[in-house]
Amino acid sequence: MLSISRTIPFLRNAVTDARSRGQRIALVPTMGALHEGHLSLCRLAAQHAPFVVVSIFVNPAQFAPHEDLATYPRDEAGDIAKLETVDAVQLIYVPTPSVMYPDGFATSVVPKGAAEGLETDFRPHFFAGVATVVTKLFTQVAPDVAVFGEKDYQQLQVIKQLVRDLDLPIEIIGGETLREPDGLALSSRNAYLDARARAIAGRLNVIMRSTAGSVAQGRDVGLCVKIGHDELRKAGFEVDYLEIRDASTLKPVTDRTKPMRILAAVRIGRTRLIDNMPV
Repeated sequence: MLSISRTIPFLRNAVTDARSRGQRIALVPTMGALHEGHLSLCRLAAQHAPFVVVSIFVNPAQFAPHEDLATYPRDEAGDIAKLETVDAVQLIYVPTPSVMYPDGFATSVVPKGAAEGLETDFRPHFFAGVATVVTKLFTQVAPDVAVFGEKDYQQLQVIKQLVRDLDLPIEIIGGETLREPDGLALSSRNAYLDARARAIAGRLNVIMRSTAGSVAQGRDVGLCVKIGHDELRKAGFEVDYLEIRDASTLKPVTDRTKPMRILAAVRIGRTRLIDNMPV
């Protein structure tokens, strides 16, 4: 039976009870506004543990004052209804900001390494907010497994690094990016797109695939990225970044025999889209 917890004691009691029955625990952290991509992560989690906890928390610590915290899509009732269709989800954890950040809260986890560059160049606050809230969720839930979407690829690498660096006994699993028929990656922020912007948005993955394909054919990485930048601007995007990086470290490519990843962040009006894919 699906339960909903808004407090840490309720959450921990439920997890302890599951462990007493010999069950492994999986965690799927989300910020709500769930779509099929999130549900696919829940199904993936269920393949690794019979007791799946899904957290829903719009984390204020990862939003700068000028960003969309106030307008970020929220639909708790709709999210719960969607999760009820996924049999393996046993518990939905919906903490309030005061539960996650009580009066006097003064500690942050500040990652480096994979967190440096790309998103950090435009959102310097972002990964400290992510790493802090994820560390808190890990200590609250104590999962055996945690599942994150590959759409937020840099975030996934930061979480993997966090777990390695802090010796946390948690297996981190990345879930494949789900896409619309035209290839646009599923995202809660797609709800911001009007018809014109939505038509432009579908070009992002096309241009990224073309750029990645050129690099895979052996062409110069810097030149391919420059051409990709130009194509994105012509399509109507404002480009924060388009980069090809080492898939593991996210550092600039120095060895083309190692796996590479193309990553992009673009804007259409007030909507910011990110995407990535292997080269």
